[in-house]
Amino acid sequence: MTDYSNQARKNKNRGYQQLRVWNDAIDFYKQTSTVFRQFPYELKRIASQAYASADSVHRNIAEGYCRRSIREYIQFLYIALGSLGESVSGLNAVKQANQIAEEEFENLDALAYKIENGLLKLIEILEEKRDSGDWINQLNVKESEVFYNGK
Repeated sequence: MTDYSNQARKNKNRGYQQLRVWNDAIDFYKQTSTVFRQFPYELKRIASQAYASADSVHRNIAEGYCRRSIREYIQFLYIALGSLGESVSGLNAVKQANQIAEEEFENLDALAYKIENGLLKLIEILEEKRDSGDWINQLNVKESEVFYNGK
């Protein structure tokens, strides 16, 4: 039996982990969960929706990347953008209802703004590559012979 625990888990399907926007989306989820964890029981549905929409952002970036099709990748980035919009809308609602502190809102809103701009720029670049026919599925790291040949 081969022990893979000490080997780098890198392949072309995990290249999204190198994207700044994906890492920021993970951070957005972590910060969202910290803020909404404190919500009282009667607001758990709102907290649950905040978790779900924030969680959806990084998941859609990853899923689109892993589809290995530029058309689907762009489609999933737009879905991530929609989930981010849902998150920001919810943040504005709970802020206006005085259910989160101003500082919590500002931190999450600033990070969401950064992610939104990152997604828009990534979409723009990918659409340019798609339109110019310059899209090539490249490996971000070399595939390991160990994983595929059992060496």
